[in-house]
Amino acid sequence: MSSLLSSLITASPSFSPARALGVCLGVIGIIWIISYRKFVSAVIRTFPRDVTALFRLLHVVRDLWVLQNYNCTVSQAFDDVVRRNPKKILLRFEEQKWTAEQIQELANKVANYFQAEGYRKGDTVAIFMENCSEYTILWLGLSKIGVVSSLVNYNLRLQSLKHCFEAVSCKAIIYSPGLSTALEELDLGTKPLFCIGKETSAKLSNVSKDLMTQLRDVKGTQPVVKETIGFLDNLMYIYTSGTTGLPKASTIKNSRFLMAAVGVFYMHGLKKTDTLYTSLPLYHGAGTFLGAGTMLTYGVTQVVRKKFSASNFWKDCIAYDVTVAQYIGEICRYLVTQPPSSLDKGHKVRVMFGNGLKLEIWKEFVERFGIKHIGEIYGATEGNCNIVNIDSRIGAVGFLPVLFSYVHPLKIIKVDEVTGEPLRDKDTGFAIECKPNEPGELIGKIRRSHPLLDFEGYADKSSSKDKVLSNVWRKGDAWFRSGDILLKDELGYIFFKDRKGDTFRWKGENCSTLEIEAVISTITKEDAVVFGVEVPGAEGRAGMVVIGNPDNNLDLNNLALCVNKALPSYARPVFVRISPKLEMTGTYKLKKVDYQKVGFDIHKTSDKIYFYNGNKYVELSAELYDDIVASKLRF
Repeated sequence: MSSLLSSLITASPSFSPARALGVCLGVIGIIWIISYRKFVSAVIRTFPRDVTALFRLLHVVRDLWVLQNYNCTVSQAFDDVVRRNPKKILLRFEEQKWTAEQIQELANKVANYFQAEGYRKGDTVAIFMENCSEYTILWLGLSKIGVVSSLVNYNLRLQSLKHCFEAVSCKAIIYSPGLSTALEELDLGTKPLFCIGKETSAKLSNVSKDLMTQLRDVKGTQPVVKETIGFLDNLMYIYTSGTTGLPKASTIKNSRFLMAAVGVFYMHGLKKTDTLYTSLPLYHGAGTFLGAGTMLTYGVTQVVRKKFSASNFWKDCIAYDVTVAQYIGEICRYLVTQPPSSLDKGHKVRVMFGNGLKLEIWKEFVERFGIKHIGEIYGATEGNCNIVNIDSRIGAVGFLPVLFSYVHPLKIIKVDEVTGEPLRDKDTGFAIECKPNEPGELIGKIRRSHPLLDFEGYADKSSSKDKVLSNVWRKGDAWFRSGDILLKDELGYIFFKDRKGDTFRWKGENCSTLEIEAVISTITKEDAVVFGVEVPGAEGRAGMVVIGNPDNNLDLNNLALCVNKALPSYARPVFVRISPKLEMTGTYKLKKVDYQKVGFDIHKTSDKIYFYNGNKYVELSAELYDDIVASKLRF
C-alpha cells in the first residue's frame, strides 16, 4: 500500500495534501468495492427495483398518514369515494350493477336498522354467507355504527362453525338461505337470525327474519352515532386455522384493512379506472381486504363471482371488461389445464395478484394468457410479514430491498427442523439470522399502533402469545412469527419453501392438523396423526392421516361418512394410512415428521393406505398410486 502511494506522489510533482487525501480515499473506495463486490453488484442490479418500491411505498405511507391523521374509518373513506363519483358503477354481481350511491344507501339502511334494534359499538354480528352483492355492503353498514362483523367460512359445519359464533360472542347471525342446513344442525338458543332472502326451512322460518324485507322502509340517510369510531377501532374478525385446533378469530382494525387496500393499490400499479375480478370467497382476507378494499378506498369497480369457475373465468373477464384479477395458486393451475381457446388472450387483464402461483407453471401461465404483471403476495391475515413481488420475478413471493433494508424490518431466522423452535446463539442468546439461500422462519418486527407493522392478535388473547417471539435481537423486543419457512437469495428475492407447524394449505385454505385430528379421533376412538403431503401437479399439500388401529377393525365407510359431514371438503384427509400402533410424543412432532417423509408412497411401508375417491375411501393400489404420481388424477 505504501509503495503504491509513493509511486502516485512521485509521479506528480505538484501533488498537494488535498490531492493526496483524494487518492487515499479513492484507493480505500476501490478496496471496499473489491471486498464487498457481491453487495455492490446486488445493489446495482436491484437499484431500479428498490427505488420503484420505495417510491410506491412513499405513496402508501402518505395515504395512510392522511387516513390516520383524520382518524378515518373504512366507511368514511368510502363516503369520500361516493362524494367524488356517486353515479359510478362500483360493484357488479351476475346481472346486478350497483352505483356508489346505491351501495351507500343500503349500507346506511343496515346501520340505521341495527342501531334501532339496539346494536352498539363493540357488538359482534356474524356474516355467514356465500359470495353475493350484499356481502360487502352488510359489513360496511354495520361498521358505520361500530358493530364488528365476524366473517365466517361458509364451508364450516358442526363444532367448528359453532365455535366461530361463540369465540367472538356473536349477538346475531346474517346468513344465506342456502346455508340453512348448517344452522339447523346447531343449538343457537335465542340468537337472532337474519336471512338474505325468504327462509324456506321449516325449522328456521319461525325464528328467522328476512333482512331485505326488514330494510325496505328504513331510511337510507347517514346514521347518527354518539360513540366515536375511528382509525384504530375494530372493523371485523376473519378466521384463520392455527395450532390451537379450532379456527382463530383475527382482529382486524380499520387501520389494517386500509393498509391492505392502500398497499395493493399502489404496489401493483392499480388505477381508479380499473375493473377488478374477484372469484375468491369474501370471508377471506384476500377477497375482502384486497378486492373490496380497493373499491371502497379508491373507487375501483369490483366484479364478484359466487364461486370460481375455470371455464367461465376468461369469459367473465371479457364480458365485464376486467383489467385486474385476483388469484390463488389453484385458480392458475385450473386455468392452465383448460383447453386452449381464443379467450386466452381475448381479454384486457394486465395485472393479476394473489398468492400460490407455482414456479412450475408461472412462465407458461404468463405466456399463454398474456399477463403483463404477476403480483405474487406473501402475508397472513393477522400478521405483519407482508411482502409483494412488484417486478414479476418468477417464483418469488416478494423481496426485501438490498439498499433500503431498514425500510421493512423482516428477518429469516434459523429454527429447529423438528420442534420448530428458534435456534439461538450460545453466547448472546439471540436469534440466528439465515444466510442467503438458507431456509428459515420469516419474522417481522412488531411496532404498536403502526398500520404496517403492528400485530393485532386474536380475539382469544392466549392464542396471540404463541405468535410473538421476544428477545430476538435485543432484550424486550417483539417479533411476529409467520410460521412459514422461506429463503432469501443474494438479490433480496424471497421464495416460499414450506408451512411450518400444525397447519397445511390445500385448495387455497389453511387447515389445522389438530382440528382434523380431534375430529378423526372422535369418530374412530383411536389416536391419529394428521399432516400435509405434496401431490405431483397439485398446489399446496393434501391432507393425510395415520390412524393407530391395533385390532384392524376400522370402519372406513363410517369414517368417510362422518368426515364428509364434519369437515369442509378441503380439510378432509385425501389419504388414510392404517397402522397397528402409533408411537408418539406429547406433541406428535417426531413421529409426524417420519410419517410425512413416507407420505402416501405405498412402496415405503407395509401399512395399508387408502385414497378418498368421491365419497368413500378405497385402497391405494399400485395402478392408482401411479396415476396420482403421473398427475393423471385431478385434485
